[in-house]
Amino acid sequence: MLSTAVRTSAALGLRMATPLLPLTRHTPFGLQQAILEPVLDRLLAAPLAAGELDMLHGRWLQLRVTDLGLTWCVSRDRQGIRVAQHQTADVCIAGKWRDFLLLASRQEDPDTLFFRRRLQLSGDVELGLAVKNLLDSLDPEELPPRVWQGLQALGLAVQGH
Repeated sequence: MLSTAVRTSAALGLRMATPLLPLTRHTPFGLQQAILEPVLDRLLAAPLAAGELDMLHGRWLQLRVTDLGLTWCVSRDRQGIRVAQHQTADVCIAGKWRDFLLLASRQEDPDTLFFRRRLQLSGDVELGLAVKNLLDSLDPEELPPRVWQGLQALGLAVQGH
């Protein structure tokens, strides 16, 4: 259970960040890549080591945050997760930042988000479903506790709006 202080801080942070989020589209892609690759490698270390992300080897998953104008193409190679700006995507998952946050924080079921068309899947649907199922099977308790608590609190704050 999240403390009241964590929930209050998340709600306040969300209110302060919401008007600034559209500015993230102006962040140079090299900086986005330099942040995303090591973070994803760390957060997905166990499934990477177990070969669970091998389905992305030589293939590209495009993530589009439609309301922020952000797009990342994600793949896997021998070194780990790769993030690129422009690649021919095999599959694309698109949605608004709030829906991705609800998905990451497990405040909304992924199937519900897709069924209600809040997240859209296009391209190689089989690959997209495999990625969705893998991400859904990850144990959030394996995340650093503060990261998981922060995600949960932010997801609850978004859900309350």
